[in-house]
Amino acid sequence: MFDTRLRPLLAPTLNLTAGWLDVPWITPNRLTGANLVLGLASAVLAASQLWWAALICWLLCRLADGLDGPLARRRAARFPDGPRQASGQGGFWDISADFVVYGATVIGVALGATAEFNADWLPFLLVMFAYYINGSVFLAFSSIAESSGRQLDDGRSLSFLGGLTEGAETVLVHSLWLIFPAAAAQIAIVWAVLVSISALQRIVGGFSLLR
Repeated sequence: MFDTRLRPLLAPTLNLTAGWLDVPWITPNRLTGANLVLGLASAVLAASQLWWAALICWLLCRLADGLDGPLARRRAARFPDGPRQASGQGGFWDISADFVVYGATVIGVALGATAEFNADWLPFLLVMFAYYINGSVFLAFSSIAESSGRQLDDGRSLSFLGGLTEGAETVLVHSLWLIFPAAAAQIAIVWAVLVSISALQRIVGGFSLLR
């Protein structure tokens, strides 16, 4: 919901940071790899009830995810004839890492909250179900929109359908789980409802746009 507003506000800072990171041994794909490793570390730490360490890894993971795109665009502008600029490899790697991280961190929080606070696992299962619907709709729309020439171009590799819950809300809720793990199940119930509403919005919106 807030991504469209936040992206222009964060862009100058992310672009500046990408400039600092623009050295030969740091590549967009390696930043995506760091995103994946840090996200999985956050999940393992949450499952082990090391909540603050998990929070730090989660935020660093999201930072790496926010920087791989600006660095890739910076490299593309400097080397427009580079062999991989139009391959889509980076976008594929990025979305794959994100899906792994989102799923793993939900499982990690569920395991940790269940072990330490005897939390109910069902709300986390509902979150995973809502994520599954959102991911399927998002990828199906992006693929069909691309093949039919109706893609949404906002500078990213795939066509993103907006909704009530997007990246900013996901970062916030996953952070709240790690800050308030005793209330993680209750937060998950609300989050599952919001993500489900977002999935419905994307189904309706995607169907309308592809008409």
